[in-house]
Amino acid sequence: MLEALVGLVVVIGAILLTLAFLGRTAGGAGGDAIEVTALFPNASGVDVGTDVRVAGLSIGEVTAVSLDPEGYQAEVRMAIDPAANLPNDSSAAITSESLLGGSHIALLPGGSADPLAAGDMILDTQGAVDMTGLIGSMINDSGGEAPADDFDTMSEDFPDDMP
Repeated sequence: MLEALVGLVVVIGAILLTLAFLGRTAGGAGGDAIEVTALFPNASGVDVGTDVRVAGLSIGEVTAVSLDPEGYQAEVRMAIDPAANLPNDSSAAITSESLLGGSHIALLPGGSADPLAAGDMILDTQGAVDMTGLIGSMINDSGGEAPADDFDTMSEDFPDDMP
């Protein structure tokens, strides 16, 4: 009898944890989310389910990513929580979580009195930064000098009689 009770508690706990996890990863948009669209020149790292955030807080998620056939840009559709009440002139940027990867879309509120509505297009966007290319260009722009060469150059400037 005790084993059956413990088993029941474990199953109920697992169900509650699963529901809590699903609620947490739903992006905070809920069932009454509004869908807005943004066009990005580069949507690298953005997939369905990618977080949409304002001030670091999740307010929604990406629902679709496709290629705009007219402008050849990435068309990103997002479901966001209307309670965020973002102005309709807000901007969107794809930002990296860290150097190791992971992206989210950061929405930056504008100054308009009119809120974003279902079907609106966010016009001011900034695409993803190619971190690998950026780091590669920094290495190539360094002149190719090895750190040991830099140290030798610095040490020549020190007086010989330093303690």
